[in-house]
Amino acid sequence: MILKKLNYLILTFSILCCSLSLVGQQYDMVIKNGTLIDAKSGTNKKMDLAVSNGKIAAIAANIPVKNAKTHIDADGLLVTPGLIDLHGHVFFGTEEDGMYSGGMSSVAPDNFTFRSGVTTIVDAGSSGWRNFNTFKKQTINNSKTRVLAFLNIVGSGMKGGVIEQNVTDMDPDITAKMVKGHSEIVGVKLAHYVGHEWEPLERAVEAGTKANVPVMIDFGGSDPILSLETLFLEKLRTGDIFTHTYASLNSRGKVVDSNGKVEPFVFEAQKKGIIFDVGHGGGSFAFEQAVPAMKQGFKPNSISTDLHIGSMNGGMKDLLNIMSKFLNLNMPLTEVIESTTWSPAQYIKRTELGHLEIGSIADIAILKVSKGDFGFIDTKGLKMEGNQKIECEVTIKDGKVVYDLNGLASKKWN
Repeated sequence: MILKKLNYLILTFSILCCSLSLVGQQYDMVIKNGTLIDAKSGTNKKMDLAVSNGKIAAIAANIPVKNAKTHIDADGLLVTPGLIDLHGHVFFGTEEDGMYSGGMSSVAPDNFTFRSGVTTIVDAGSSGWRNFNTFKKQTINNSKTRVLAFLNIVGSGMKGGVIEQNVTDMDPDITAKMVKGHSEIVGVKLAHYVGHEWEPLERAVEAGTKANVPVMIDFGGSDPILSLETLFLEKLRTGDIFTHTYASLNSRGKVVDSNGKVEPFVFEAQKKGIIFDVGHGGGSFAFEQAVPAMKQGFKPNSISTDLHIGSMNGGMKDLLNIMSKFLNLNMPLTEVIESTTWSPAQYIKRTELGHLEIGSIADIAILKVSKGDFGFIDTKGLKMEGNQKIECEVTIKDGKVVYDLNGLASKKWN
């Protein structure tokens, strides 16, 4: 009994000391009254959060705003880590026939990220070892968005056509060396190969093994099609990423069979540790795959956009729109947030990102879940109705407000 009272007194004293220390602190920003959702710590409750010098300085039930330079009232809103888009194409340019690799099929990241709560986007193989330095100098170094990259196993990157079919330009050694030499590169990508052999995949996996990074696979195109079961259970390693999970294309196998059942080997692969990424894109997300898959418990490990000029104005739109689709498919909100924050941070081994803890980088999204009658479109032009939609109110990158839809972080003009 005495020990219990002593422990209670110690706990009360600790809380009092913490409260007193918070009163005297001066912060760059205090976000009050929001529901903080953080997968790493398991937090899902109303908490205040303070920011100083680009880092999260305090998290508590009540942080005074008296000395804060900026005060945001997030009552009724969600406070989450800055979102991570695991699959985009942002090596933009005007190179003739460049496509996604310095061409006009890719987009400038800052134009599309912050308004969706995204603070980090991973370019999915637009550049290869031959032109990554150009991509770094042009885009990575000049973007406010944190831009990371999967390096294409094709040396010239994602230029389309015969260039992406050139097996002799798929050099595992040079690719691995480039990966190890640049902290912005987080993995290796294989995409768009249409030959009926495994060699390009095997070269990509070899590069990933040598550099100790995951491989992302955009799979399919061969005739006859190669086996997804072989891909998942024999060719890919634990931690490798299969993107365009819910595509319904005749050029590759599908996770849901013609009878509407998830293939048993898909569950086996997910249990093995294969990462299933949405990679919505302009042609790689169909409700006929996603709806039965979700009903049978096959959820994505990561939700991503495959952002490019062919997807941004179609059914994809942005990351929040895709997250809303899964929310309306009964994926719990906490899991939707986790699949765009802490989970992708772990998959690309960048665990300094994707969470809200004292001392961590102050990348923060303040989101709203609106109720109403909404329509969501897949890449076949088909509509699903829903009653919830996630929207972004404020995006904070490295402790600075970079997007503020309704002026929550701004002072009134008068």
